[in-house]
Amino acid sequence: MKIGIEAQRLFRYKKHGMEIVTLELIKEIQNLDKENQYVVFVKDDVDDTCINETENFKIRKLKKSPYPIWEQFLLPKAAEEENLDVLHCTSNTAPLFLKIPLILTLHDIIYLESLNFKGSIYQNFGNIYRRLVVPYALKKSKIVITVSEFERKRIVDQTQIEGRKIKSIYNAKSKSFTIVDDQNRMLAVQKRYNLPDKFILFFGNTAPKKNTRRVIEGYTMYANSSSNILPLVITDCKESYIHSILSDMNQALLTNNIIVKDYISFKDLPEVYNLAELFLYPSLRESFGLPIIESMACGTPVITSNASSMPEVAGNAAILINPINSKEIGNAIKILLSDRAYYKSIVKMGIERASHFDWKVSAKKVIKIYHETKLNIN
Repeated sequence: MKIGIEAQRLFRYKKHGMEIVTLELIKEIQNLDKENQYVVFVKDDVDDTCINETENFKIRKLKKSPYPIWEQFLLPKAAEEENLDVLHCTSNTAPLFLKIPLILTLHDIIYLESLNFKGSIYQNFGNIYRRLVVPYALKKSKIVITVSEFERKRIVDQTQIEGRKIKSIYNAKSKSFTIVDDQNRMLAVQKRYNLPDKFILFFGNTAPKKNTRRVIEGYTMYANSSSNILPLVITDCKESYIHSILSDMNQALLTNNIIVKDYISFKDLPEVYNLAELFLYPSLRESFGLPIIESMACGTPVITSNASSMPEVAGNAAILINPINSKEIGNAIKILLSDRAYYKSIVKMGIERASHFDWKVSAKKVIKIYHETKLNIN
């Protein structure tokens, strides 16, 4: 077979969930499959060594252009020139006019469930674009891959697409996410980002689903009832946004306890998880929740939500709370940090739980879908 994989944003420097998942999947397919021919379509960008060409893996860079133009015009033209058997689009959307059989990875359908404009301009535009493209792409796709059983059921309920057309394949963790024993590596990352010796970690965001305000409310409750306060490190967020929340809450005094950092490189994340005492992930809605298993694998206990996909991913190896209840977030922080025996048990269960999410297993399932798609077409 000759298989195309759309990985438009793979070479961007600031990689987030979908790019990381696509990168890890491609790397594992490269390791496993030496028979089929692959063409990986990417937008030309700065991080162009994160994957390399091999004998049966070609990387085709398409020029920089706005997302819709790249996807709707440049990608289908390049895909047809390559004479592919199938094209796998990995990031929720796909070309509307494509003559090649399509496999679509649909990570989530949050943008189909509701539409608000509380996110950034970039987030709002992306959600509108997906609302327009995804229903058509779903109908056109031969197979739809999603990342959890929870999300598979949501897609069936929301779109009336046949359930047998949708396959659930879990995301997994990179091998780099593990307990780091090299203290020099740890100190280098700590110094690079100017991190405190001990802290609570949270990936902030202006997107409403990330629940940033309630995390800060919960942290405030913990801080106001504790004598030994650990600082809260919030990454990938604007300091002005966090300070505006604190100001609204009349908690400006906590500014010194909340440390806001810009984007942390994916290669440094294992050390950052290792440095943290605990990781907060009380999101309102996720299709999977990759940071849950990344943190667990690094021996850092997780507080996450009892909603959407997160219980499915975390199992019994995290503290599950109601994400709309700030008091529960604060209480969970306090309990975890005050009971060392309980803390150690959560760490142990988390390491074991994370071991079940393996990219080799997921990649084998995707390769099988490639073959099944060709057989069904023929």
